[in-house]
Amino acid sequence: MATIPEIYVCAEQIVDRSHVAVVVPTYNAGKCWTAFRDGFRLQGLDPRQVLVVDSSSEDGTRELAKADGYQVFRIDRRDFNHGGTRKLALQLVPWASLVVYLTQDAVLAAPDSIDLLLSAFDDRRVAAAYGRQLPRLGASPIEAHARIFNYPPEGEVRDFESRHLLGIKAAFLSNSFAAYRVRELLEVGGFPSEVIMAEDAIVAGKLLLAGWKTAYVAEAQVYHSHPFGIAEEFRRYFDIGVCHHREAWLRDQFGKAGSEGWRYVLSEFSYLVNRSPHLLPEALVRTAVKALGYQLGLNGSGMGRDWSRKLSYHKGFWDEAANISKAAGRARANPKVPSSG
Repeated sequence: MATIPEIYVCAEQIVDRSHVAVVVPTYNAGKCWTAFRDGFRLQGLDPRQVLVVDSSSEDGTRELAKADGYQVFRIDRRDFNHGGTRKLALQLVPWASLVVYLTQDAVLAAPDSIDLLLSAFDDRRVAAAYGRQLPRLGASPIEAHARIFNYPPEGEVRDFESRHLLGIKAAFLSNSFAAYRVRELLEVGGFPSEVIMAEDAIVAGKLLLAGWKTAYVAEAQVYHSHPFGIAEEFRRYFDIGVCHHREAWLRDQFGKAGSEGWRYVLSEFSYLVNRSPHLLPEALVRTAVKALGYQLGLNGSGMGRDWSRKLSYHKGFWDEAANISKAAGRARANPKVPSSG
């Protein structure tokens, strides 16, 4: 295993930028590449510090990344997994003591966005940090509120005791723009390899349980939001429910999502009634649809893989789960005999 370099230099406790890796999973990122690249160029990091893990794009994404000087690693599209792919990427940058994860559609909002995010590690007890996500240009009021609610203008540092005030939100973290200490990330097992989503929150929860802190750095900003339709909202919340069912320890340790959900609904109502009251009926429908999706995912473990796949946003997860199950079945049917030599 490669030796992980020290995070701080001298007594000033400033992050050594040469030991920072930036990991970007991609798939057909061509349409958003120029905005992503232009935002990164302002950060002052060497392009060779960027690793693009591409899920066999068909639009020239890998060629664009190579032309910009980034390191590129291709995987089969079927092999992508939110946790497993990021775990693989970490193995490809053994020289890094800090790793920044970005998604392809997260546009760095200022020349010091990454530096501001990394400043959280001036506190030696902070093992992970994430930045503020601003609504993209042209975002609808409903889309914009989701970002305003989840990414407020005030930053904070959290520890395990924060669960008493924040509940499950204490473990919230987003890999659309986040950074981790590599050593501490590995100490808690790294990202889970078989997860439908929320690999970032799972790791954040484990870090807090292990006595580390996480930080939300509101000054470190990216533009990143999505215009999800009602059906997409249902599927996403179904997947959140599946995640909370499979990772039941999150709810056991940090609390259930119900109170946070109601706080969101009240905030959205207040936001829309003063800006776009005509969207209130749509927001109410979305609330009901999300609640239904979440409960089906949380409590619908007996519906079977085929139905789960139909309802899911991340359908590839169920294909992957089927492949793992088949492989396990083959192993049970044909157990390997240990060599006597």
